[in-house]
Amino acid sequence: MGTCPIRCQSNLTILENPPEPASPDPQESIFVSLHDYPSFGHTELTMHIGERLTIVSDDGDFMMVRSTTTGHESYIPTSYTAKVTHRWLFTGISRYKAVELLMQPNNQSGSFLIRESETNRDCYSLSVLRKTNTSYLDSVKHYRISHLQNGWVYISPGITFPSLHHLVQHYSESANGLSCRLTEPCFIQGLDNAREARPTPTAIRRPTVNWKDISRSVIFRRKRTESDNSLVSEGLREAISSYLQMTEGNDHSWDT
Repeated sequence: MGTCPIRCQSNLTILENPPEPASPDPQESIFVSLHDYPSFGHTELTMHIGERLTIVSDDGDFMMVRSTTTGHESYIPTSYTAKVTHRWLFTGISRYKAVELLMQPNNQSGSFLIRESETNRDCYSLSVLRKTNTSYLDSVKHYRISHLQNGWVYISPGITFPSLHHLVQHYSESANGLSCRLTEPCFIQGLDNAREARPTPTAIRRPTVNWKDISRSVIFRRKRTESDNSLVSEGLREAISSYLQMTEGNDHSWDT
């Protein structure tokens, strides 16, 4: 008589991979400082321009905010802040402040934001940084975003988009008439700190190979040590080795 196997039952769910942390909702609004505060000298700053703020309380015209850089709380006018959605749509910001934010040192060419137009209430404006050797104000270009009757938007009448998202996506792929291609939204301290710490990529160029100095022993070396700085890569060594085996018997003038 055989042995009946015992089946173990459990109500625990087994996950092959741990769940990924939830991404921040791009629809969620954040608030950004438009000023260094307090603005008068000889006083330690409790808030810096271009940083994300935590709203402690909102009374309408004034709000209590906490700085993400200093940790201090300040009671400031609401006009000292801008509301940001989608990371690039700024509400309550002037053309001048758009320039000031984009000219902060952590922004590079192609950094951008979209704001409400000051001259046309029904339009938006795209502000783009293009770093040049010209004057301060000429480094940021502004483009009016107009609406069609069906709700579509455009900068150039020849290219229209169903939404601002599609417009940003298009000009992120190609400048298509703008001063430069859109790269990243305007830097927000306390939100984009990873960008601030991003190392500059370094290009490494290997010296040109002088084949007259390459011996047969270098080509057929089987193992490489950590101190082996040979100009011949492993893949190239294997390719040459295979070729020599196929043409064995021929005279190789490059052997030394």
